Amino acid sequence: MREEYVKIKNLTISEKLFDFVNTEVLPATDIGINEFWDGFDTAVHILTPKNKLLLERREKLQQKIDSWHKDNKSKTFNPSEYEKFLYEIDYLKNEGKDFKIVTKNVDEEISSICAPQLVCPVSNARFILNAANARWVSLYDSLYGSNIIESEESGSERYDPERGLEVIKYTKNFLDKYFSIEPDSWKNVNKIEINGKDLNLFTYKNKSKLKNKEKFVGYRGNPEKPGAIILKNNNLHIEIIINPNAFSAKSDPAGISDIIVESAVTTICDHEDSVAAVDAEDKVLGYRNWLGLMKGSLQTSFVKSGKIYVRKLNPDRKYTSPNGEEFRLNGRSLLLCRNVGHLMTNSAILLKDGSEIPEGIMDSFITVTCALHDLKKRRNSKNGSVYIVKPKMHGPDECSFTNEIFDHVENLLKLEKNTIKIGLMDEERRTSINLKECVRALKDRIVFQNTGFLDRTGDEIHTSNNAGPMIKKGEMKKTKWIQAYENNNVEVGLKCGFSGVAQIGKGMFAMPDLMAEMMKEKISHPLSGANCAWVPSPTAAALHSLHYHEVDVFGVHKKIIEKNNLSNRKDLLTIPIADRPNWSIDEINVEISNSAQSILGYVVRWIDQSVGCSKVPDINDIELMEDRATLRISSQHIGNWIKHGICSKKRVLEILKKMAKVVDRQNKNDPNYTNMSPNYDKSIAFKAACDLIFHAESSPNGYTEPILHLNRLIKKA
Repeated sequence: MREEYVKIKNLTISEKLFDFVNTEVLPATDIGINEFWDGFDTAVHILTPKNKLLLERREKLQQKIDSWHKDNKSKTFNPSEYEKFLYEIDYLKNEGKDFKIVTKNVDEEISSICAPQLVCPVSNARFILNAANARWVSLYDSLYGSNIIESEESGSERYDPERGLEVIKYTKNFLDKYFSIEPDSWKNVNKIEINGKDLNLFTYKNKSKLKNKEKFVGYRGNPEKPGAIILKNNNLHIEIIINPNAFSAKSDPAGISDIIVESAVTTICDHEDSVAAVDAEDKVLGYRNWLGLMKGSLQTSFVKSGKIYVRKLNPDRKYTSPNGEEFRLNGRSLLLCRNVGHLMTNSAILLKDGSEIPEGIMDSFITVTCALHDLKKRRNSKNGSVYIVKPKMHGPDECSFTNEIFDHVENLLKLEKNTIKIGLMDEERRTSINLKECVRALKDRIVFQNTGFLDRTGDEIHTSNNAGPMIKKGEMKKTKWIQAYENNNVEVGLKCGFSGVAQIGKGMFAMPDLMAEMMKEKISHPLSGANCAWVPSPTAAALHSLHYHEVDVFGVHKKIIEKNNLSNRKDLLTIPIADRPNWSIDEINVEISNSAQSILGYVVRWIDQSVGCSKVPDINDIELMEDRATLRISSQHIGNWIKHGICSKKRVLEILKKMAKVVDRQNKNDPNYTNMSPNYDKSIAFKAACDLIFHAESSPNGYTEPILHLNRLIKKA
């Protein structure tokens, strides 16, 4: 498909992008068309050479590390010598004095509320609207539709009364635990009313009240027969819906028909790992959806069972306080916008030397300009901030560069300094071992830092590729470095004053259909001191929100701060190589087969259908959430094993062809799917998957984007 361009001064701009900015973004702002493009032209030609130098610095550091491992291959690994070497090449930075972040105008969803966080591809309007509206989710529906409640009718479309009773039982236990009443139990309540400032709960035997009256914060409807009451615990709300006529209330003596839980309090609208955006057409799609969110006008329709449904942003929720005053709660998640990192360029804009614009710089200017519409109306950020999550930065220098980009954006758009807030993705090795100095570079605008285990592992493998063969992927979570990494993220954040100001986040639970398992595992995140953790769906957000009722995260913060411990940097530098691996051929083949099937299952959708994130069946047909981070670790891992002779390139290719048939079978019911087998040579997706593995070492920092983008562009052409 041929792209049409317009020339403006030193810029050559895609007509699609140019028209979008001029006709949809800039109108109703205080920025004129010529003013925007002139300022953008100047800024981008200042910033691009600096971007290029930082990427060259990455490559030079990698070459030095590769050489060190090769030169020391015959010696016993010496951690002290390795650490000394990393300081000498300026990979490791000396830490400065202690400090506290000074970020201002942070919304309470980030500073004061601990809760689940959704990440959603901004290119899919329906998905992103569902995510934004997942601030409030039905606990009844979430429990009934998950494997937390087991029954003979699990997965059936037919309603199971016993399953419904188990849902009610579960929710009554939840209420008794976190909103306990005396002298009775929620199980026995048959009438609810408001008397003055008091919430009265009647049973067959007596009248009960909340043990903690402060947890009752409001209601809807007639005080004598309220339609809903709203309670609050650990800064999170729940709304108990009372409708005796509803089908779901038939088995409830109090007429409770549902419990709506405050769930995904924040949502990341993702322009990066979960999307497949390779040109102006793709970028404008994402930008347009983000603009619609910032204007509050985004909506989409879909057909289900012959009926047309319209999805749009939910309104705020209205209540009456115990004092009789009307108040509102935000009906939507606070929206953060994840831009791309510093590596990739995009043909949507060409610079004066004919080169493509760094995509991260373009994202910063355009997404913040879109957010000007929210700054006027304060629909999203009540405190007048714009939240940009920045991924894949390597070390303090790259963090400082992002800060400089945002300075230029604020100057062009006439915004007060530090209006743009930054979320730091702690997912690259040079960032995690220099985390304190990275935070220092962003101390005036940082509101978020989180761990990303998969990307961090991918970078770990690539950085230390020449050190030796890596352990199996499944063993990574048991290593010293990963434990130190997860702990260090929390400890550094708290030491730098994040508690009550900024979020400390944890990564994704990747199995959206296994909610019982999630409830066992993800309690560890708030217990570790994380304000938020990523979940794969609104249902998962509703269920994970229960953990934040159980754990007072700010109380956990106090205990960690009192201990005043910091993880050992030497543990962070522990390389996960296998010491004299003696794996059998079958073990090796199983490991490669799992990774190869995962790679192919993700890549074929990315290349052929432009799907950047979805549930992809694994080799056992269990659907997992896959994105570029999972692809990065799998491709780097197989590439490392080929390099060190654990397996041969020929054997890997044989397994890839075998797994392509598995993936073809798994997608046989998709009318838009194109088989990779048996004509492997004609499949662009199969070729891309092979390139990701066989060129793993030469990929910049092990990133998958260069190969994915190239092959997607070939497919589109």
